[in-house]
Amino acid sequence: MRRHLVLLATATRYDLVAHARNRFALLLVVLFVPTWISLVYLTIPGRAVSFHLAATGETVSPPGSRLTQITGAVNAVTLVTGFMMFAATFAAGRFDLRLAMAGFPRTHLVLARTVSLALISAVLAAYATAVTCTAWMPKQPLLLAAALFCAAMTYGVLGVVFGSLLHREVEGMFAMVMTSVVDVALQNPVLSSGADSQLLRLLPTYGTVQAATTAGFSTSPATSRFGLQLLWFAATALLALLAFHHRTRDALPGRRRRDRPAAPRPFLALPASRRPSGTVLRRGRRRASDPHTDDSTENHPIG
Repeated sequence: MRRHLVLLATATRYDLVAHARNRFALLLVVLFVPTWISLVYLTIPGRAVSFHLAATGETVSPPGSRLTQITGAVNAVTLVTGFMMFAATFAAGRFDLRLAMAGFPRTHLVLARTVSLALISAVLAAYATAVTCTAWMPKQPLLLAAALFCAAMTYGVLGVVFGSLLHREVEGMFAMVMTSVVDVALQNPVLSSGADSQLLRLLPTYGTVQAATTAGFSTSPATSRFGLQLLWFAATALLALLAFHHRTRDALPGRRRRDRPAAPRPFLALPASRRPSGTVLRRGRRRASDPHTDDSTENHPIG
């Protein structure tokens, strides 16, 4: 048991050090999250917007600036967490393979990445909730932080999937940005007229947006929407496990010896070539046609 804890702590430390070295990601955490949440609140008009909460069956009419700030917080948290996990997974591909080939348990690598993702998601969720509370006070701030945490976990695992399957950083960044923007923007009634559509319930952060909106403008619980978000997390986590297994499959013990096909033998073997009887090789090539060549003289010169 102690050995497993030591391996898990070692892998977690390596993963957190890799995140700490990503200075651009840290800059996004410090500057992008509060800047984006504040700009959304300041630029969107404050007129009331009706929004149906499927989690409680209520219809609320909050100011558009506050409603958009909640979706902006979801967008910021998902983008930053997805980017950090994508960058770490994309850069650590060869390192994970070397650790697995050296005998490091792959289960501990997966658990370490999950622990680091949970820590990052918790920090970002608390940070985004604190920034939101500086502008106005949600009715359930803890529920808002929990909803942001679930969204960050889901997109963090999605970043692991992109980092394992895509071959270029530009592809992964574009996929992450477009997924988060389309996902959150379609659920904002200020930006989308079909925010109450049944089709939107299939989006990755539908449960989070419903729970976060309930936390901001209602005192009713929204535990059922957390279950929906956990289903999305479980589905993306399964994809991440399959992608990680696919990337490190060559590091399985004995795989190369067991799965490598044996070299085919020729059906008819050619006879081995033989030198002519009169040919001697010593410091060069001798001609077989020289009748004065003596093997004993050449190999054992008389002094």
